[in-house]
Amino acid sequence: MTSIRRILVAVKNPAARRHPGVRKAARLAAAFGAELVLFHTLAEPLYVGGVDGSISPLYDDPRDIERRERELQIRRLEHMARRLRRTGLEVSVSVEWDYPAYEAVVREACRIGAGLIVAEQHPGRHFAAGLLHLNDWELLRRSPMPVLLVKKARSYRRPAILAAVDPERTYEKPARLNQQILRLGAALSRALQGTLHAGYAYMPLPITALSGGVLSEEELAGLAARNARAAQIRLQRVVQAVGIPRARQHIIGRHPVDAIVQLASRTASAIVVMGAISRSGFKRLLIGNTAERVLDRLSCDVLVVKPPGLVKPPPRARRGARYLGMQPRLY
Repeated sequence: MTSIRRILVAVKNPAARRHPGVRKAARLAAAFGAELVLFHTLAEPLYVGGVDGSISPLYDDPRDIERRERELQIRRLEHMARRLRRTGLEVSVSVEWDYPAYEAVVREACRIGAGLIVAEQHPGRHFAAGLLHLNDWELLRRSPMPVLLVKKARSYRRPAILAAVDPERTYEKPARLNQQILRLGAALSRALQGTLHAGYAYMPLPITALSGGVLSEEELAGLAARNARAAQIRLQRVVQAVGIPRARQHIIGRHPVDAIVQLASRTASAIVVMGAISRSGFKRLLIGNTAERVLDRLSCDVLVVKPPGLVKPPPRARRGARYLGMQPRLY
């Protein structure tokens, strides 16, 4: 059974009026009996004195600025924490000067031994997100522990949860990744008193079968039916360990991106649990990553899982604050 003892929620803006990520993380912490850690990273650079970055006597000591800003954000997080503690939750807060933000979040999660990171999605569409290094995008790629990306403000109420598995190990995904996805999905459904579904996107016909006139319509239909039966058997074998009823096992003969979106809508899922293989450079751009490509198209929350040891944690030492000189005035 998957057990989560500590949940880190990345609070983007402690001064915001609403924090759906915090609320959902608190719901999960209560369900798992886990400690909740509210974390905010101060990643914006500090502009100091001269154009060359030197300290000017006309400006405050940067160390005082760091201290005041950190204390302000701690007070804001503590305000949230006090309300959550009144519900019986164990809640702590943490604010650190560190950058980039996504690395700081992963670093803190590793430091405290978090079993789950909860973060809110970057607003808007993720056009060329792999190149822009958006924080939520990079969290999915760089975090060795599962990341729940919150896209909807609506609370979890006996939610449907979709575990997107790949019995054929497309793109050489490790076989144990399927079991991680299913175990975590099952743990979530039990904790939240929801229902767990399993979805599998398969290829109904090989591309070669569609070459002009090679097979008749009847032969194509027979081949498609056999492939569907084989896909159903593969899915049954994968999910038998978590006991998902046949009625909640779904196969769909489409590309994984389209299939996951369709199944999430069909099952009215509040969370889609899926695996990701972290890639970098041109290989990632050429092959793509299903988790990243499906992110914008899903209307529900996404929980991304990786095999153990696939992603190296960031260096333990924090980077601290960045100092930049004031921009020269142009006349």
